[in-house]
Amino acid sequence: MSQFSSAYTAASSVSLPPPSFNVSVSKRSFIYCCSSSQSRTTVVNGKFDGKIFERDEIRFGLPSKGRMAGDTLDLLKDCQLSVKQVNPRQYVAQIPQLSNVEVWFQRPKDIVRKLLSGDLDLGIVGLDTVSEYGRGDEDLIIVHDALKYGDCRLSLAIPKYGIFENINSLKELAQMPRWTIDRPLRVATGFTYLGPKFMQENGLKHVIFSTADGALEAAPAMGIADAILDLVSSGTTLRENNLKEIEGGVVLESQAVLVASRKALIQRKGALDTTHEILERFEAHLRAADQFMVTANMRGSSAKEVAERVLSQPSLSGLQGPTVSPVLCKRDGKVAADYYAIVICVPKKALYKSVQQLRAIGGSGVLISPLTYIFDEETPRWRELLSKLGL
Repeated sequence: MSQFSSAYTAASSVSLPPPSFNVSVSKRSFIYCCSSSQSRTTVVNGKFDGKIFERDEIRFGLPSKGRMAGDTLDLLKDCQLSVKQVNPRQYVAQIPQLSNVEVWFQRPKDIVRKLLSGDLDLGIVGLDTVSEYGRGDEDLIIVHDALKYGDCRLSLAIPKYGIFENINSLKELAQMPRWTIDRPLRVATGFTYLGPKFMQENGLKHVIFSTADGALEAAPAMGIADAILDLVSSGTTLRENNLKEIEGGVVLESQAVLVASRKALIQRKGALDTTHEILERFEAHLRAADQFMVTANMRGSSAKEVAERVLSQPSLSGLQGPTVSPVLCKRDGKVAADYYAIVICVPKKALYKSVQQLRAIGGSGVLISPLTYIFDEETPRWRELLSKLGL
């Protein structure tokens, strides 16, 4: 990592911003819900600094381990932004197509923390991580909110048996008379900001949170918690441990997102332009991932007449409409157009239905091609980002 050592700047002491309500932690690592507010500050090298660190390169934080890490690298590769790592043990890498960008492999929660401290400018993490460790900080901006991997939900789960057997909603759980100041609902979770915030917003007053890592599903069976608040994908693990989700108990729907520091986008030279390029590549690839290009020949008297037939079918409208062009052939010594070629984009889920509709109106020689990118005239999320930045 010597070639990057001069670029490495670390905050010697970083104080994370507190939640918007007080939480008290006892010696037994319990967290209680209560309300009030506290101011937020970021401490860098022992003192508050509203400016970002002075450096030339743009730092892009990526998850260092797990499925999220692999899926993130795959997305970048599909967008022609392959990450080049000289040594797999190094924490720093490069993206050759983005000359002024350093990639830093970090734990997801550290990506969020370092975006807040100014050590990173951009990052890819799950929305749950941004929400838990960002704690509503206005400096964090979600640039792309749906990268289409890492799907999960942060959900409250309770046992299927005992006193919870007939409890199937958050409202019913809150109305159980057994929860009192002396005997609060015990919830095991690693989400010590989102958990208390959710309970407070939903009127559950008597709740105590125990911090825990690892297999939370065992906590109710062991008698150390009444419920758990954890990330759920398929729900199989919950069911295998006799736990169930309840109506109204989903705190957050999450997937991978592209997040940035507001200060970096405004103050760091080149950060906004680099973000624009990354965003456009992501948008173009993700939009194309759900589409096929369909080409077919159709006999007709004119391009307009063929277009009318195509547009009469609900699945053949394409992105803005069909492209219709003459197929020229030589007949009796003259060039004529008896057929017209049709080109449309069709969603994957409607592909076979679209082919059937094409055949029904006289289409033949149907060709199907996967799409790699679909670039809009202007990316909608780019306009949204500029609006958030006041630009």
